[in-house]
Amino acid sequence: MIPTLSAVDAAFFARLRLQDAAFSAGLPAMLASLGTEQAPDALRHQLDTLAGCATTFGYRRLGREARALEQRLRVLCAFAAAPAIDWTAWRGELAGLVAWAEVDPRAGTAPQLPE
Repeated sequence: MIPTLSAVDAAFFARLRLQDAAFSAGLPAMLASLGTEQAPDALRHQLDTLAGCATTFGYRRLGREARALEQRLRVLCAFAAAPAIDWTAWRGELAGLVAWAEVDPRAGTAPQLPE
């Protein structure tokens, strides 16, 4: 037997579907923005947002990868003079994530939200 949703649950899942659609529609612009030159704090904020939203809306791998990049960026920023090679490697990883996500950001199918 399939359980029925309460009015509150139905409204929640309806809002979640709208937010999922908005995130999915805005993802190409978000990825393009990550590829631009910007301050580390702005990148950290974008990666944090991407990691949380991607995980919430079924882009699990994208969320994990964005969180890992955000955490490594925090470490790089914690040191007054991180070696240039570390920054270059991190930027290469970011570019790799963006390139991968532009092709297949879900890397599989996402769970379906209840109707």
